[in-house]
Amino acid sequence: MDKLKVLVVDDESRMRKLVKDFLVKKDFTVLEAEDGAQAIDVFFNTKDIALVILDVMMPKMDGWQVCREIRALSQVPIIMLTARADERDELLGFELGVDEYISKPFSPKILVARVEAILRRSNAISSDKVMTAGKISLDKTAHEVKADGKVIELSYKEFELLSYFMENQGIALSREKILNSVWNYDYFGDARTIDTHVKKLRSKLGEQGDYIKTIWGMGYKFEVE
Repeated sequence: MDKLKVLVVDDESRMRKLVKDFLVKKDFTVLEAEDGAQAIDVFFNTKDIALVILDVMMPKMDGWQVCREIRALSQVPIIMLTARADERDELLGFELGVDEYISKPFSPKILVARVEAILRRSNAISSDKVMTAGKISLDKTAHEVKADGKVIELSYKEFELLSYFMENQGIALSREKILNSVWNYDYFGDARTIDTHVKKLRSKLGEQGDYIKTIWGMGYKFEVE
């Protein structure tokens, strides 16, 4: 299978190199652009770009304008990078159709994990029908979960929640993000719903329930020691 192409757009060459090195290690082909105008040229002159990582503050054309130009003709996944943790920026990004929004400074490993998670969701990376993590295996086709070799009976939402955790290993997930992704944006219930489901899921998974870590005041992270 051909390597997936990722376009990294940032006016800081050091930042581009850092992100590129981590993506190349994960077998992606990386294209670069140092300003917004160059990003547009590269994007529309290159076939099959799978994802764009886009800095907000750039010369010639900022990230918002690049996003608008791309979104006018393409639904390619876009991750926005910004030095400003401003809620209005974040809302604008989502209005423009940004898939992820990451504030600098960030961990390159987490960025790459998010790239892979988005590409799985968009089916650019085939989402394995059977996922494994430590002693847990999850078969999407058979709707079956095994922990330490034993079949575990999960409700539909517990299964969806575990699947989401396994697809986003190592990433800190807020309760809001979990609600939006597993229960969807039209769910108006309480975030405590998640805590209840996590508690049941941990209990059913036995020792493997420890893979689900609590991040106090924020949410959860699925991580195999």
